[in-house]
Amino acid sequence: MKIFKLFRLHHSQRGFTLIELIATLVITGIIGLGATTATVQIINQGSRNADYTTASRHANNAVYWVSRDAQMSQNVTIGVDSGFPLTLCWTEWDNSEHVVTYSIDDDRLERSYSIDEGTPVETTVAQYLNTASENVTTCTYSNRVLTLKVTATYGEGAHAISVSKMREIAPRPGL
Repeated sequence: MKIFKLFRLHHSQRGFTLIELIATLVITGIIGLGATTATVQIINQGSRNADYTTASRHANNAVYWVSRDAQMSQNVTIGVDSGFPLTLCWTEWDNSEHVVTYSIDDDRLERSYSIDEGTPVETTVAQYLNTASENVTTCTYSNRVLTLKVTATYGEGAHAISVSKMREIAPRPGL
């Protein structure tokens, strides 16, 4: 019986008022705006992290390969402009002559490796190297120490990420 009385009290109200609908839309809009803002920030941060990782991997790869070959070398010859082409030579225990030449072509570090003046094997060691500004990829050789500075830049415009790596390498002495 009480249910019927309650039903009669609210029988004249059919649906929501305009104010209730507007309040619902405003609250839903605020929640949607917050979710959209958070999603955009996550996407932008993920993109920056990916750009940093790419630049860092290429700079590290360049440093690794040059360091590896420089530690084996007995003779180091550097070029005039920024130290490239860089030529590293050594003789193995079996008297085989190894020659590695690193050169920069556009924004790539190229490695040319040959044994006993055979056909050289050419590979791209790193890409996205910065060669056009004050943060350039350079190498110098002085006092039997090869100093290598590699800067890789990935991304475009104001969102470009640059990563610099520097290493000093002491080649092995001539035997």
